[in-house]
Parts: sequence; structure tokens; C-alpha cells
Amino acid sequence: TPAAAQTDITISKSHQLMQVDSDQGTYQWPVSTARRGYTTPTGTFHPYSLQTMHYSKKYDNAPMPNSIFFSGGYAIHATPHTGNLGRPASHGCVRLSPHNASYLYNIVKNHPGETTITIR
Repeated sequence: TPAAAQTDITISKSHQLMQVDSDQGTYQWPVSTARRGYTTPTGTFHPYSLQTMHYSKKYDNAPMPNSIFFSGGYAIHATPHTGNLGRPASHGCVRLSPHNASYLYNIVKNHPGETTITIR
């Protein structure tokens, strides 16, 4: 039987970087996590919901394309505000460029049960 495809996503809040290790390759991308006054949770998580398009009920129906929910209402998702990537700017979610979010979403959707998200 073929081995399960493991995907490890590691997010550094201090460096505002995400590293993805999967059978598709290894990638490092800038992210935005929570800005002052908000929190991005730390710990180890697994995706519990994937949505190609989600609209935030909490933040004025803000679009959250390619959402990978990992804890409560927190998700990894695309942002059009790519100029803010590499520094804290979100309400707590982990934001990626649209291209990288789409690529990550496609990796994770094939094996969500074998995906680990670690946030430090």
C-alpha cells in the first residue's frame, strides 16, 4: 500500500514565515499573523475544515479565499493585501498571497488528515 502523504506546515510568528514540507516539495513563504491587540494561537493543530471561499461573519463578510481552518475561527487563507506580508497585520488568521494560498490549499485538500500545522 502507498504511504500516506504527510504535510507539515510550520509558521513562525517572530519571523512572519511559513515553511511547508510535503511530497510536493519544500516551500517558504511570507505570512501575516495577528497585529497588536489580536492573537494568532500557538501550538500544533490539524485542519478541520477547508473552504474554497469563506466570508467572515465576524469581520463584515470579509472574503477568505482558500481557507484552511485549524482552531476555532482561525484559518490560513489568501489576502489581497500582499504588501503587508512579512509583518503582523491580521485579526488572528494566517494570511498568504493568493497564489501561495491556492497552492497550499490544493496540497492540503488531498490529505487533510495527514496535515499538521505548528505555530510558534
